[in-house]
Amino acid sequence: MSKLDLSTTYLGLRLEHPVVASASPLSYTLEGIERLAEAGAAAVVMYSLFEEQIEQESHTLHHYLEYGTHSYAEALDYFPKAHEFNLGPQEYLELIRTAKERVSIPIIGSLNGVSPGGWTEYARLIEQAGADALELNLYYLPTDPTLTGAEVEEMYLEVVREVRRHIQIPVAVKVGPYFSNPAHMAARFVQAGADGLVLFNRFYQPDFDLEQLEVTPNLALSRPEDLRLPLTWVAILYGRIQADLAITSGVHGHLEVLKSMMAGAKVAMMASELLKKGPGRIKETLQELRTWMLTHEYESIRQMQGSMSQLHVANPEAFERGNYMKVLRSWRPDPTGMLLG
Repeated sequence: MSKLDLSTTYLGLRLEHPVVASASPLSYTLEGIERLAEAGAAAVVMYSLFEEQIEQESHTLHHYLEYGTHSYAEALDYFPKAHEFNLGPQEYLELIRTAKERVSIPIIGSLNGVSPGGWTEYARLIEQAGADALELNLYYLPTDPTLTGAEVEEMYLEVVREVRRHIQIPVAVKVGPYFSNPAHMAARFVQAGADGLVLFNRFYQPDFDLEQLEVTPNLALSRPEDLRLPLTWVAILYGRIQADLAITSGVHGHLEVLKSMMAGAKVAMMASELLKKGPGRIKETLQELRTWMLTHEYESIRQMQGSMSQLHVANPEAFERGNYMKVLRSWRPDPTGMLLG
């Protein structure tokens, strides 16, 4: 068998393999980015620069952030103060510049915001700092009962259009799954100028401190089973929209990378696994990936991309309602009284 070809392309970038370091605290510093590059990451997505950091005085921003937050006192502490962010805008841009000088892999900038406004000008500054692409991380929790789903979707799309107007480098949009029709919204993001979609942004939910009676942040790292939701939608979207697809959340090893590729993703993004076990997990994953491909007689990543998508499987209905009923019927009690699948 010829030499294994692990290469892929994502957002017009040729990558040596599909394992990308997703946005995480590992990219807070130049040292962290260098560690990811040395560990073999195909590319690094920078930790997000937040809209709140750029436009602290924006009345539009204040309007969107304050939907419903005065309904109970504890919610006033839900959003962090400006000084609690790790990097300010200028430091963030300088980190990109320095990283591009020190590592040879692509650096993908990240902007996190949702309200249309002047903060999107930073997309151009991130491009000027040397970023190879930009990931637009759209995260918004609508709490106003008078705000319609259509209005929320239009707000998202307007941000994508505005960012697209500012820059020439590729733009990937990272979103959550909570649209009434994710497939339709995916197509609209592409129409608005997205070159890629990253599925999915995780919905971080606060917890309650019962002793202090306070609402507290609670970050839970992903688990391998979290892959199923993005895997399903990448498999459905593959071949139906003209954009590169990336899977994030639940990628913990070579099996998740393989499933991501077969669903139709161009890259699989790791964060939680690297935070738990260190950047060296990338090399381990790549070695396990090569071993699996040799055992199963695959010569390249491209050979498997999309092979298990809805377009190419023998039973495309497995992604739809019929499979839902089959799954429910697959549960049965065992003699001990436990439920087995």
